[in-house]
Amino acid sequence: MRMVSFMLAVMILVVSLSSLVGNAFAEEQEFPRGKSVNVNVMSYNIHHGEGVDGVLDLERIAHIIEEGEADIVCLQEVDNHFSERSDFQDQAKWLANRNGMFYTYAANLDYKPLNEGEPRRQYGTAILSKYPILKAENHLLPKIGNTEQRGLSQVTINVKGNHLHAYNTHLSHLTSAERQIQMEEIIQITGESKGPKVIMGDLNATPESNEMKLMYSNYIDAFANQNEAYTYPAENPTKRIDYIFTSNNIETNGARVINTLASDHLPLMTTIVLDRAEPFNNGEK
Repeated sequence: MRMVSFMLAVMILVVSLSSLVGNAFAEEQEFPRGKSVNVNVMSYNIHHGEGVDGVLDLERIAHIIEEGEADIVCLQEVDNHFSERSDFQDQAKWLANRNGMFYTYAANLDYKPLNEGEPRRQYGTAILSKYPILKAENHLLPKIGNTEQRGLSQVTINVKGNHLHAYNTHLSHLTSAERQIQMEEIIQITGESKGPKVIMGDLNATPESNEMKLMYSNYIDAFANQNEAYTYPAENPTKRIDYIFTSNNIETNGARVINTLASDHLPLMTTIVLDRAEPFNNGEK
């Protein structure tokens, strides 16, 4: 009798495991090669979670990401145990957990903790993704003199079988000359990757500026037909300094600026279309 019960238990376990494997393969089969994949991408300078009202409130930022149904989010001005201004929180981790997303954090400023044994105090950018992040790297960008260190965060994301390269940056707010050398470095770095690319961030430059010419000659502006897609300042925006660029093997639609006072910048979004039927070539613009 014990032997019969044991065999019955084994059979039930095998059937259960087979069911789990079947569900995993079924999920993959929902997206056969040749089907396009729509991905909602967002760029947002969150001002360490402080709104125009001077209130620190990460929940407002999380809600904007959630309401926008963003799949991939590039955030700038993100604190990691930085100071009292953000309650020494790990903001990238908090937002990722709150929205059920993968994430990577890139520290451009990296200071010793105030007290021994505490985490290092960091300030930089973050990328959140509903899809798995396969690898991540942060490139420190050149600067002029003793100015704030800036960086270019680079990740590869597995979007239902497509490997998408996403880049996130926040360029210098000081001079056009400094942004120019930073932009040259960005073009060099992004040009080394194969496949579809999206470059997002706060570039601190308006579309007609000299340093933006490099971006426009290499990538496509998702807001090219919306010259008044102003993002700064949030309350009465008069400048367009935040951007989403793509390589030319990506179709975009639904580009929009979101009206909110949760930061001093406005977030912007678009939907990119990854066509699995198209081969992706190295260095495509």
